[in-house]
Amino acid sequence: MKKRFFSSTEFYITVVLFLLCIAIEMKSGQFFTGNNAVDLVRAFSVPAMFCIGEMFVIITGGVDVSFPAIASMSMFIVCSRMDGVVENPIAFFAAAMGIGLLVGLVNGFIIARYRFPALIVTLGTSSICFGIMQGVFKSREYPLTAPLYEMGQMKLFSATNAVSGLTSDMPVGILFMLLLVFVGWFILNRTMLGRGIYAIGGDERAAQRAGFSVFKTILFIYAFSGCMAGLIGVLRSTMLLAVHPNNLEGLEMTVIAACVLGGVRMEGGKGTVLGALLGMALLTVVDNSLILLDISTTWQKVFTGAIIIIGTAISAIQMKRNARRLTVQVDKGGE
Repeated sequence: MKKRFFSSTEFYITVVLFLLCIAIEMKSGQFFTGNNAVDLVRAFSVPAMFCIGEMFVIITGGVDVSFPAIASMSMFIVCSRMDGVVENPIAFFAAAMGIGLLVGLVNGFIIARYRFPALIVTLGTSSICFGIMQGVFKSREYPLTAPLYEMGQMKLFSATNAVSGLTSDMPVGILFMLLLVFVGWFILNRTMLGRGIYAIGGDERAAQRAGFSVFKTILFIYAFSGCMAGLIGVLRSTMLLAVHPNNLEGLEMTVIAACVLGGVRMEGGKGTVLGALLGMALLTVVDNSLILLDISTTWQKVFTGAIIIIGTAISAIQMKRNARRLTVQVDKGGE
């Protein structure tokens, strides 16, 4: 068990993340301050939540690029159409989750029933969602409705930098992230559904022979991803205290890269919640700490891209080594 841990992707990502944090602190002296920690958690929370739904999809061998569009459309529709009509913030979340669930079910049904490539289906769904939001609902930056604005101003605590005097607030939305992370971990590690998700990604035919319903499982993961996207979209608006319909556009590449960086195999069958979160944590630290290293933010995408390529390459090499070891063990067992 100990040997397996030290050879895991999660271990290597943890080491790299730790060394990077130390390097930034030595250079700036501001990395481990309270307000910077809060800012990092805020920046990490939304993409981390998206990672949970996306890793479910990737583990089954698919890929979902529609969740930013689903989140944006759900957020704008409920915030603009329910403004002044509903006073309970829970109703906004419920309505957005319902819209996301519906779109996710459409994704899942088409992919599971007709066996169309997940990338193509979700790419089309993404385009449709943005088109509906912009063409039908005339999306624009919109002031946040009062119930959600009040929720957005709530905080768990504040942290102040003793040197700069800057203060950062930890939003209550972080609790949603912790809950979603737990739900994702529980499904994958403590339920038959989780076993089915891994089984389908490993070998779909073998999963069917083992009694897992491929259709129902795939339908669930896309429905789950869409439903959570709706929730996260509204939660994002409370953290920004405004409705920005295009704020999440392009986030799908970062989320997918974080999952792969954290050891979620694109071919399916392998991945952990911890690994995906560590991958996103590494990208978040790089993305938000360049200014502390006196590096221009124009180099942000260069550094992020380099880390993604290097990290995924290391993961691929590691998987090949593990496959060779398994082959050798099988050959020895046959002898």
